[in-house]
Order: sequence, then structure tokens, then C-alpha cells
Amino acid sequence: MKVDRDLVDRLDREVVGRRRELEVLVAALAADRHMLLEGPPGTGKSTVLRSLADATGSEFVFVEGNAELTPSRFVGTFDPAQVLADGYSAEAFVDGPLIVALRAGALLYVEEINRVPEETLNVLITVMSEGELHVPRLGRVTAADGFRLVAAMNPFDSVGTARISAAIYDRMCRITMGYQDAETETRVVAREVPAADFTFVTKVVAVVRATRTHPAVRIGSSVRGAIDLVLLANQLSALRSTTARDYDVGLDSAIAALSGRLRVFEGGDRQADEIVSELWAAEFGPPAQVDEGADGGDPGKA
Repeated sequence: MKVDRDLVDRLDREVVGRRRELEVLVAALAADRHMLLEGPPGTGKSTVLRSLADATGSEFVFVEGNAELTPSRFVGTFDPAQVLADGYSAEAFVDGPLIVALRAGALLYVEEINRVPEETLNVLITVMSEGELHVPRLGRVTAADGFRLVAAMNPFDSVGTARISAAIYDRMCRITMGYQDAETETRVVAREVPAADFTFVTKVVAVVRATRTHPAVRIGSSVRGAIDLVLLANQLSALRSTTARDYDVGLDSAIAALSGRLRVFEGGDRQADEIVSELWAAEFGPPAQVDEGADGGDPGKA
């Protein structure tokens, strides 16, 4: 991959509000560096990389990081039946995603790398340092031109995550991807639901952003919650023959879209539904004050 300003310009039109991160990522991959994208869920880590792979025509190998990703699942393993028939031949080896990416010179994307067991991560140390991997009974597999590892991780305080070793960090460059500002998140939702009223979308985004700073909430909603909320309000308002600005339509949509995304502090006495209702009333006002005719038209209908 070469440094290409036109490429960044194209990506910037597809991925809203991530120009800086795109520039750094393109530059790092052009410099043959492996990358770590770090940030909370819903900040566009996967979107940025998939857009880059599509724009450059690069092969893309996706791996979901979890506790069940053992070294054999990651690297590959010999087929027992074929080994019995033909012995430990190269043809009997079933490539895992790491070997697939090495042979193809692909972008290997490991999502939520800090959920991956340490013994599996240790496999990557030699791969990143030497560009090759030695597999017992198979031999050495050398990375083809273009191979890069790009990993994503959520904050350490997320349930089920762990700190990755200094050896992994030392072999990667890092981009922090935090939540975007309110204006950018509003543009993201408006692009996904172009028929929705912009004022309604702005208020919905404000509610979603408020979940991230509520004192009873440990982890709030990403912009995905705002997109789901607006889409749901659009359909629910049509079903009830009213508008998305109808208080019950909005609140029911908000509870459905956001309550499952909120992680409240353990030991607290607040429930997610209650918090969403509180934030909705704070932004839209109590039901008696809602004017469905304000701004004209149906803000939720396509």
C-alpha cells in the first residue's frame, strides 16, 4: 500500500469524521507497520478498516476475538482423517485465518484482541517481528507482500477484557478512536436515516450521548443506538398512525434501542429503562409539553 491522498479523500467521504485516523492508518500501513485501533464499541473501528480494504482492493481476513480462539483455531490444524490416510503432509493441513492472511498477503483484522487468550496472542509475536510463522510438522510459512495485522480493542474496564502484553504493544502502532462530537454523530445518523427530521435526530443524538455521562451508567450507548432508535421510531410511528415526535413512540423506541446497550454500575438501584426514560424526558420535555406539529411534517416517516 502506498501513501495516497486521493485514497484518504475517498475514504473521508465514506467514513464521517475520521480524517485524522484515516491519514494515520494509511500512512502506517504504507510504512509496513501493524496497527492497533483502541476505543469503545461503536466508534467505527471496523468500519474504517473495511472501507480501507474495499477502497484498495486488499484481501480482508476477519477474526472475532474471544476466549475460544485457541492457537489451533487461529493458525490451523491437520485434518485427522487425512493424516491417517496420507500422514502429516501439507495437503492435510487446514489453514486457519492467520495462515490464510499470511499466504494471501491480506489485512488480518482481529476484533477485540484483548479478549483473546494470551497463548494465542503469543503466536503473533514472531509473525509481527519476522514476517513468518513456523508450524510443527508443516514448516515455515512466510508472509506474502501486503500482509498486515490490524487489531481492535475496547477499554480495559470492559467485562471480559484483559491487558495485552508489552511484547504485543511493542510491535504495533496505536490509534485511539474515541466517541465523535455531537455534530459528527448527528451527521452519521442523518446519513443512515436520511428521511428523518434533522431536529429530531439532533435530540436523539443528545439523549444517546447523555447515557455516556450519566452517574449511574458504567458504559453508555454508541451512535448505533441513535441509528436504531430513529429507525424504530420511523416504523413504530407508522404502525400507530402518528409521528416519531409522539412522546410514547419516541420513548418506547428509546427504551427498546438503548436499554440493552447501557451497563449500569453493579450494586446501584437504577435500572436501564428508568435511566432512558429520565434522559428522554430531560431532552424532549414531559408528554404534556410535546408539540407533534412543531417543525411541520412527519419527522420519522420515510
